[in-house]
Amino acid sequence: MNAVPADKLKNDQQRPKPAASPGHRAKVFALAVVVIGLMLWASPPTALVAGILFALLIGHPFAHWNHDVTKWLLQICVVLLGFGMDLPVVLRLGLNGSVFAAATIGATLLLGWWVGRRMALDSKTNTLISVGTAICGGSAIAAVSSVIAASEAEIAVSIGTIFLLNAVALYVFPLTGHLLHLSQAQFGLWAGVAIHDISSVVGAGMSYGPDALTTATAVKLSRTLWIVPLTVALAFGFARRKPADAEFPRRNKHFKIAVPWFIGFFLLASLLRSYVPVISTWSPQLSEIARRGMILVLFLIGTSLSVRALRVVGWRTVVTGLTLWLFVSIGSLAAILLLKLTT
Repeated sequence: MNAVPADKLKNDQQRPKPAASPGHRAKVFALAVVVIGLMLWASPPTALVAGILFALLIGHPFAHWNHDVTKWLLQICVVLLGFGMDLPVVLRLGLNGSVFAAATIGATLLLGWWVGRRMALDSKTNTLISVGTAICGGSAIAAVSSVIAASEAEIAVSIGTIFLLNAVALYVFPLTGHLLHLSQAQFGLWAGVAIHDISSVVGAGMSYGPDALTTATAVKLSRTLWIVPLTVALAFGFARRKPADAEFPRRNKHFKIAVPWFIGFFLLASLLRSYVPVISTWSPQLSEIARRGMILVLFLIGTSLSVRALRVVGWRTVVTGLTLWLFVSIGSLAAILLLKLTT
């Protein structure tokens, strides 16, 4: 790529920016109206569908900012949720679910390796889908992709597959929980283990009840911590393979592990809520802000869907992702019911 001359770059920066077109202003107005309406009245599943329809029918006027805004807003909302949860309860739920989490993560990764080989899926895409299903969806994919030098196409295919299944889970899980008469503790454990992203875990928990929300959030966040050791293991595992991809050594030379620091702030918020009386008096208001913010998060996640993103998802990746998701969903639900597991 040819470098841009400094004088031309300076002139371009000084040139007045063109005014927004009427079509762009209309999209911005529509976005503002929809966001306000959703945050006041919508449920989590409704917000996700509204985002999908908005992207497909109108188009996101700030699509280039959507990923970063969604990421930071999600983390802020998770931290704010901590102000509504007692720390001893959160720690107990996370520790009690850790063994179950380890077992399901290991089993899902092993099955992913086997299914990927049978489906003749390339190793990097299969790895991304497997860790996305086993741990925490898009966050795990983003962390692992940086250390295995996955291409943009491989990342797009994996995230597209996880997105579709995650959207289905937001509707199917609460409905199934009510049909099976799961307690809030049982549903929270199931959702925290089997739903991919923390956003949909929180959304499903919000739909089912306050105790389900607390359990699901604690279990999912404890599960998210597995990103760190798994990312380290995959970084060294792929480095030893001497892959054919000539870009791998250069891109993986100084890999960076994405540590989910927001979990620490979540625990700090829970600590303050549990032992600082002034903070505890504000916990209902802060929790409500978090819930309303999560509605916006799910809407923004929905707007990230595009026809182009759907086209790159092939049937092999869908079958692989669906197989792993059904395995962890049905397997964990069966264990909860048969062994009467709770947190």
